[in-house]
Amino acid sequence: MRDEPAVRVVTDSTACLPDPADLVEAGVLDDPAAGPLVVPLHVVTSDGERREGVDITPEDVADRIARGERLTTSQPATEEFTRAFRGLVAGGARSVVSVHLSSALSGTVDSAARAGQRAMLPVRVVDSRSAAMALGFAALEASRCAAAGCDTEHVARRAQEVADSASAFFLVDSLDHLRRGGRLSAPAAALGTALGVRPLLGLVDGRVDLVQRVRTRKAAMARLVDLAVEQAGRAARPALAVHHLGAPERADEVAAQLAERVGTRPVVSPVSAVLGAHVGPGALAVVVVDRGTHVHDLEPGGPW
Repeated sequence: MRDEPAVRVVTDSTACLPDPADLVEAGVLDDPAAGPLVVPLHVVTSDGERREGVDITPEDVADRIARGERLTTSQPATEEFTRAFRGLVAGGARSVVSVHLSSALSGTVDSAARAGQRAMLPVRVVDSRSAAMALGFAALEASRCAAAGCDTEHVARRAQEVADSASAFFLVDSLDHLRRGGRLSAPAAALGTALGVRPLLGLVDGRVDLVQRVRTRKAAMARLVDLAVEQAGRAARPALAVHHLGAPERADEVAAQLAERVGTRPVVSPVSAVLGAHVGPGALAVVVVDRGTHVHDLEPGGPW
């Protein structure tokens, strides 16, 4: 039986983590069972509140939006994190590093922190200031660090280091969903009324902001790839991901271009149901992080 690490990593469903077998094949996870525990956020629909990844999928969200339904989202309740932490205690964990969606976009970090104050073991909460696989890569690298025997401080530092290195750029077919949810900066929201302009957006200090104005979808996709290649070129050990909502062909096209130009195969996955409710169908995103120091170069429990 595999020994459980003393430090366990928790994240949330906006990390957009694909199937563990895909992560192993892409080289960003060593063991399919060694990844982080995922706590789901909720999508509030016309017929009730649903947990993403459990009761609702990204495809469901895309279908509902296409039918004209307006969706909202909510963070996990403190009690959901409390149950998750108690389960890890029962499994032998001695501490937890809980890595989550940007606090500028959601109250998930606060829910985890409140649960951590009630937990029966130490809990370090890390605000990734990011989302999607920018968060996912941080949680995965933290899990690898924990599996290598690193202590709580080093696991938390690993998560923060990878999250801080992240760049995330994305395109949407409409700004309406982001604007209604209050997730847009003022410059990006103002652009929503400009005709003939397709905004290229990014996560800047944890918030959605305007990166560039582009005239056509084709030009926007090309610029999306160029930006990702530029960021990957600055990374010691780049890892990339491509996300979409209802646009798998475009995602595969972008991933193929990135693989050819960077030499690293991107992880491809739908954007999470909660994020999908805010970006809308047709959204396309690219994430780049620097995995930096190789986990096998770390001394368990020691300095980096």
